[in-house]
Amino acid sequence: MDFLQIALLLAMAFILSTIATSLEIPILQRKRAGQNIREEGPESHQKKAGTPSMGGISIILATVVTCIATRQFSPEIVLIGISFISFGMVGFADDYIKIIRRNNLGLRAWQKLALQFGIAVALSLFIAGSPSLGTDVRVPFTGQYLDLGSLYVPFSVFVIVAVVNSVNLTDGLDGLAAGVTAATGIFFAVAGVLLGLLTEASFAACMAGACLGFLVFNRHPAKIFMGDTGSLALGGGLAAIAATMDMELFLPIAGFVYVAEALSVLIQVAGFKLTGRRVFKMAPLHHHFELIGLKETKVVAIFWIAAIAFCTLGIGAL
Repeated sequence: MDFLQIALLLAMAFILSTIATSLEIPILQRKRAGQNIREEGPESHQKKAGTPSMGGISIILATVVTCIATRQFSPEIVLIGISFISFGMVGFADDYIKIIRRNNLGLRAWQKLALQFGIAVALSLFIAGSPSLGTDVRVPFTGQYLDLGSLYVPFSVFVIVAVVNSVNLTDGLDGLAAGVTAATGIFFAVAGVLLGLLTEASFAACMAGACLGFLVFNRHPAKIFMGDTGSLALGGGLAAIAATMDMELFLPIAGFVYVAEALSVLIQVAGFKLTGRRVFKMAPLHHHFELIGLKETKVVAIFWIAAIAFCTLGIGAL
């Protein structure tokens, strides 16, 4: 498998995602599965209320169907697929309660975290005990591997849960999470080909293609949102890809946008508790940029460019 074959997988997932999303939108509209906009968010976002959500279903379907149709059945892909779907199911449960059953609370925070930790622990233990995967992690810019031994499982659990929630936090503007995740998925696809990790590269390409297909309808003004169904699935997929490639330490580089979004929330909360003052006008970070006067489309473009730049840096760090 080479770059051409990876590109074909991406293109196939793109086409399937575009078709699936176009079919899903009217179904969600008929079920009145519209997004609830939080009152504490930017006032300009209130006009988005009622936009169909749970579009992550199309992303998951396009990714999985592309893998199955092209006979991608390696143990690594199955493991990544299980993580991808499992986290997507947690997000789907949350979306279903909030949107279909009209309960704004959805799953409680502790319920979501408990489910996320459960999946992350199971995934990490399996990887640590697998002779073909193990507890090594690749160190950026050195080409060397570090064996974490008994520390691997807690390290891996932290990385998985952090990535899943960081992607979820990034999903706040039209096209933002889909575009950033497409870039990050392409990074892992390219890295996989360069390192000879072709099965992982295949899944990353399928996921990136599905994000790009979804982006056709999710770009501003969005006709559909991915919801937690999509953001948690994408976070789980990225984390599992990185883990099976021993590239967890590359996530803060290629996924720098996710890190910045999550850190902005942590800094905002800590700063307010310690000083009673807000560091940012609003967190996550993309809302801060909106409130200082940048248009939503410009903020998204800046974050996309940043994602591409840091993914390029990540390739240089191999």
